[in-house]
Amino acid sequence: MSDTLIQNYWAILEAVGENPEREGLRDTPKRAAKAMQFLCKGYQEDLDVIVNGAIFESEMDEMVLIKDIELYSLCEHHLLPFVGKCHIAYLPEGKVLGLSKFARIVDMYARRLQIQENLTRQIADAVMQCTHARGVGVIIEAKHMCMMMRGVEKQNSVMMSSVMLGAMRTDPSSRSEFLSLVGINK
Repeated sequence: MSDTLIQNYWAILEAVGENPEREGLRDTPKRAAKAMQFLCKGYQEDLDVIVNGAIFESEMDEMVLIKDIELYSLCEHHLLPFVGKCHIAYLPEGKVLGLSKFARIVDMYARRLQIQENLTRQIADAVMQCTHARGVGVIIEAKHMCMMMRGVEKQNSVMMSSVMLGAMRTDPSSRSEFLSLVGINK
């Protein structure tokens, strides 16, 4: 564990007017440092290692959708969490990706300091890179604590972002099918 992180959390506690030596806070800098390392573990992960060769030949050429993948990330602007779900669809071109790899890809990028818009793009690009699909679509729906706990304090706001690549962008019927399956085109 990083001594620098521990020291910095100690300094933060002091800076907000707390006593880091009081009983309830004595181990907080260490716990917070450990939590931050876990929440940012995506920096130590690599797409090729995550996928681990789980790309399989397939005659499937219709849309494949993985829906409601939970995600947890930290807003790079305020270091506050945003939580939600990710929907990924792709149009295979002779190869499919192992199912669990989609969740691992989402986690790898979500476990970095992020804004939702960039996270959506990173996931779409990674799926396209791995699968060489005819098209990839990614939609993320998330609630942002930086908007709920501070600032405008809007508890029920949800941000949606989408990235469409290849045929998911250029073919209106593929795009419409994806949106319909996710429940957006009703």
